[in-house]
Amino acid sequence: MTTLHTYETTVTWTGNQGSGTSGYRDFSRDHEVAAPGRPVVLGSSDPAFRGDASRWNPEQLLLAAISECHLLWYLHVCAVAGVVVTAYTDDARGTMRETADGGHFTEAVLRPRVEVEAADMTGKALALHDVAHRSCFIANSVNFPVRHEPVVTVRAA
Repeated sequence: MTTLHTYETTVTWTGNQGSGTSGYRDFSRDHEVAAPGRPVVLGSSDPAFRGDASRWNPEQLLLAAISECHLLWYLHVCAVAGVVVTAYTDDARGTMRETADGGHFTEAVLRPRVEVEAADMTGKALALHDVAHRSCFIANSVNFPVRHEPVVTVRAA
């Protein structure tokens, strides 16, 4: 059985500085990302493209979505497999190649640091990253490789 899920967001440009897009340097790339019942995310473009460095850019949001999806699937498969995760942090990195006509991501690397409850869980905890990756909706939707460099440690007594 296949279930179809639909997601809706509203992106509103807030960067009209009085003359709209009358020139490339005459407008801000600032915008807001919203969805019903959720806080607004302040967005812009990457500073390399005249954006505001204090706001999220689409490339960061894409990388965060991949990392979040992996985290959520990983926690699920660990719980089902009896691996007790006590901490998880991912310092993800994405690489984008800029080209004359735009650009594209060339890869994303997830670098989760996972802490488990007991030493006998470390092997299974490492292996379950592959299961989580195969299940991740976002990683399965992109056209570039998503790699993993996990590290698993045991919670100190």
